[in-house]
Amino acid sequence: MPMRFTFLLMLASWVGFSSCQPAQPVTATPAQASETATTSAAGASTEAAARAAVTRLVQQQPNAALYQLDSARALEVENHWQVLVPRTDWAGRMPNKAAFEVDKQTGVVSVLAVK
Repeated sequence: MPMRFTFLLMLASWVGFSSCQPAQPVTATPAQASETATTSAAGASTEAAARAAVTRLVQQQPNAALYQLDSARALEVENHWQVLVPRTDWAGRMPNKAAFEVDKQTGVVSVLAVK
């Protein structure tokens, strides 16, 4: 009976550990994790102005070459723009885009967390 119990305990441990997923590597830099602001005198009332504001922010980052700014997409959401920019180092991963929020009134760009 003790041998049977030991076998069941080992089996339960193996099943428990095999269901664990490996941790995802963290690719965000501290600058991406915090809210970063860039202001424009006229705000960002158009999609082109929102994309330009995100471009200015990304070009200030040390890893700017990872962003594919020419493939960015902007979505209008109430009083702000949400701009999604593909990243080359996130290819084959979901999500594969970095997200930014641009306020229409002020032109302030914020980095959004992507899950």
